[in-house]
Amino acid sequence: MDGMNRTALMNGADIIVDHLTKQKVPYLFGLCGHGITGFMDAAFKAQNRIRTISTHHEQTAGHMADAYYKVRGEPVATFTSCGPGSANLVVALAAAMMDSSAFLAITGNVPTGQFNRGPFQETGRHFQGDFPSVIRPYVKRSYQPTRADMVQLAVTQAWDQLTAGRPGPVNLDVPLNVFVEEAAVTATAPSRPVINGAPGNPKELSAALGLLLKAERPVIIAGQGVILGRACDALAAFAERANIPVVTSPNGKGAIPDRHRLAFGAIGRNGAYAANDATKNADVILAIGFSFDDRATSAWLDGYTLSIPPSRLIQIDLDPSEIGRNYPTEYGILGDAKASLELLLEMAGGRIGGTRQGGAWLDRLEKGRAVWRDYQAGLATSDQMPLRPERLMAALARAVPEEAVVASDVGVHHNWIIQLMDTMRPRHLIHSWGFAAMGFATSGILGAKLAAPDRPCVAVVGDGSFLMTPHALATAVEYDIPVVWVVWNNNGFCSIRDIQHGMFGGRELATAFEVQRTGEPYSPDFAAMAKSYGVASHRVTHVGELEDAIRTAVAANRPYLLEVPVDREIRPIGTGSWDLPPLPNPEPNFLKALAARGLSL
Repeated sequence: MDGMNRTALMNGADIIVDHLTKQKVPYLFGLCGHGITGFMDAAFKAQNRIRTISTHHEQTAGHMADAYYKVRGEPVATFTSCGPGSANLVVALAAAMMDSSAFLAITGNVPTGQFNRGPFQETGRHFQGDFPSVIRPYVKRSYQPTRADMVQLAVTQAWDQLTAGRPGPVNLDVPLNVFVEEAAVTATAPSRPVINGAPGNPKELSAALGLLLKAERPVIIAGQGVILGRACDALAAFAERANIPVVTSPNGKGAIPDRHRLAFGAIGRNGAYAANDATKNADVILAIGFSFDDRATSAWLDGYTLSIPPSRLIQIDLDPSEIGRNYPTEYGILGDAKASLELLLEMAGGRIGGTRQGGAWLDRLEKGRAVWRDYQAGLATSDQMPLRPERLMAALARAVPEEAVVASDVGVHHNWIIQLMDTMRPRHLIHSWGFAAMGFATSGILGAKLAAPDRPCVAVVGDGSFLMTPHALATAVEYDIPVVWVVWNNNGFCSIRDIQHGMFGGRELATAFEVQRTGEPYSPDFAAMAKSYGVASHRVTHVGELEDAIRTAVAANRPYLLEVPVDREIRPIGTGSWDLPPLPNPEPNFLKALAARGLSL
């Protein structure tokens, strides 16, 4: 190294790995291929600084990186080869992009000297080396350095882009020769993480606060932006100071503990009764870091989850494209969630004399919450087999340690988890919400455990979603990653089966897992499958063993699969709705179910 200029010759792959290690990235998740071998050689040389985890499918690597960020709030990197290798990553990139989850996707490409010649696995029909076009909708940005002297700037910009503003995945697409060719590199200090710390406009916040404090029926909706912005403590402090009820979006579960006196659950299609009651009857709503997506709003149907107007909306968000996108705002405020809430709290100190009284509004919501819990608790005492879903949810609540990370895969079990799981802190529950990628939790739980090695990590996965990426079990054994999979076995793609039954008169096709010749329900022997991978396993056969079986799986401190048969004919109760135009939307059925059991509000 030149003492004056501090330059050195480095190949492109070493430049990338050196940058990652300076950023203290602990892991690389990926899968080999000829187009990525140059990068893998650099990772080999840096094994004492960054650990490589090899998966058996690229989708698993992406879900692991996504889950790692969801749990720890710090990005890692994936590596995949050209052609099908990186194409297999697309689902995981899309899932991360839709949930504002960040990781650096390093993809190999064909050598630049072979561009436009149709070499093996080139995406080049319309433009040479054109993999970035494949993933354009699913990353914040792609960088494609085509010379080694372009790599340092590309990797620096790519890394900084991950968490700037709204987090999301970024692609660094590198031709094979650029990984191994050398360039003179000037040593640089690692860049500092981008901090999104600016509050919204103080005058607008002050005016919005005045509107909120004068409201008779105010409510706060906390979205995922509260968690991403590390604003949960500020949210609780402000809600307590103003004595305003709080609900969350499904993706914001954990922004406030579900057992907090002012917490009334998640809203939307599978929301809790009191949560939807609060938002559709509020006169003023403060929404923070919430995108108003269809499943969280009962598909924007008026009067099911929201009634805006007449409800008056105050919306605070870091992303200007979200403000006013789905509902008109009284005050649309661009700003960081934490800084804005802290400023609101400071402003509120001089405008509230003592604790604000919630009066009849809070009494109403508290009664709705109590009746909802009583109704669900009554169903959770059932000893039927296959299990009622409420019984399994109650067992998970009792047997999974409170400090655990719980990952939900996609399927009807996901709806039950949103509705019934008490989420007690940020990142307690992780899931794929916006893109709803099946396989997320089956694979992602490995990344969650690497992000939180001192906490139990439990994936609740449907039989359908588990079969998408079962090879994650092999990776867990190879790298001794002690996680638990609870396979919610209901013999089918039952969230879609339920839609067929509800909207198409009971006609179903290709959603139930059955032996076609006999019509008998079918599933693989998941416990035996796990044993074939070297994973400890057990199949629950009677209700009395359920809690002990879950505790045993967690306590084993090794990869462990627990299969639990669940009744597929029992569907989540509805307090909201969902719309698939032009099909008619289902009506909420909770109040009818309540009356049928002799209960009332």
